[in-house]
Amino acid sequence: MKLKNCAMAVLAALPLVATSTVAAPTAAELQDRVYGSVFLEVYSPDQDKGVSQAWGMTERGDGYGINVGYRLTEHWSIRAEALRQELPVRTDSSKDISGNRAGLDVIYHLDNLPLYVGGGLRNITTGQSSSAANLVVGAEWFTTDRFALNIEASRFQGISKPYADAAIRVGGTYYFGAEPAVEPTPAPAPVVAPEPAPAPVVGDADQDGVTDDKDQCPNTPITDKVDTVGCSIFQETSVSIAIKAQFDNDSAVVKPEYHAEVEKLAAFLKRFPNTDVEIAGHASNVGKPAYNLKLSQRRADAIAEVLVSKFGIDRSRVKAVGYGVTKPKVSGNTAAAHAANRRIEGIVTASVKEAVQR
Repeated sequence: MKLKNCAMAVLAALPLVATSTVAAPTAAELQDRVYGSVFLEVYSPDQDKGVSQAWGMTERGDGYGINVGYRLTEHWSIRAEALRQELPVRTDSSKDISGNRAGLDVIYHLDNLPLYVGGGLRNITTGQSSSAANLVVGAEWFTTDRFALNIEASRFQGISKPYADAAIRVGGTYYFGAEPAVEPTPAPAPVVAPEPAPAPVVGDADQDGVTDDKDQCPNTPITDKVDTVGCSIFQETSVSIAIKAQFDNDSAVVKPEYHAEVEKLAAFLKRFPNTDVEIAGHASNVGKPAYNLKLSQRRADAIAEVLVSKFGIDRSRVKAVGYGVTKPKVSGNTAAAHAANRRIEGIVTASVKEAVQR
């Protein structure tokens, strides 16, 4: 009972002690240090133990003990505990049952708070021998940079035998070992003004007279004249092609020797796909004008058919028109004039952009 009264007195004094604590060491300062604790405890057995002969009919009593621990990291530590307890017999308060409790805990220390939680295993011999799992919640107040006061509550859950005991303890803890040395903050390096970077050399990769930083058309041909941003200067010129084909008298058959002329026209149209061609058919002034008009149309259609079917020009690009005798090339009524006027003409003109040479 004396131990119980002493423990209660320490519990009552803790609020006063807490107000006089100093700044706690940091978690980094406590890491890798050994600590030892002494404590007094008030122990409350399970109610079933108070009515069980096997447990000695024990009730709330006192205990005292020590533990030794090691701070593994800033947050985790491990500790071993040994305790002696005396629990009064319920039917005879003058009689106590003594026993021991020993075990091991793993403790987690919370950030920026004086609190810790943990758990472990215990072997208890008071009343009868048994094993139990232990849960811990505690608080720690430093009065110096090495010494702290503790208050801790525990719950013991029987493993080998069913019971649920509880305890509350007060004590003091001393941290051994030197605090880790604080490395001095290195002096800042002197500020050295950087040397000015050399001016970059700007080249002219395509040698057109415009440096690469301003050249918007790299790799222009060296023969081309360029503008201020390095692009070739173009001028627009006109190109054209004309074909002629002669026909026999009163005939619309294209002679084989004129197929080469038609092929040249087809190549020109393929080179300039945005152009069209008009095939103009003509006749000599022999016979009736109406008949000659139809004959000239057949001649224009014949050339257009060769252009489309043999050389692959789209029909929509080819226009065939017969002009009869209205546009003679040679005037007169001679055989030579009639032969010259039995003809086909086709002219195509396209605009081409050509680079200006230097």
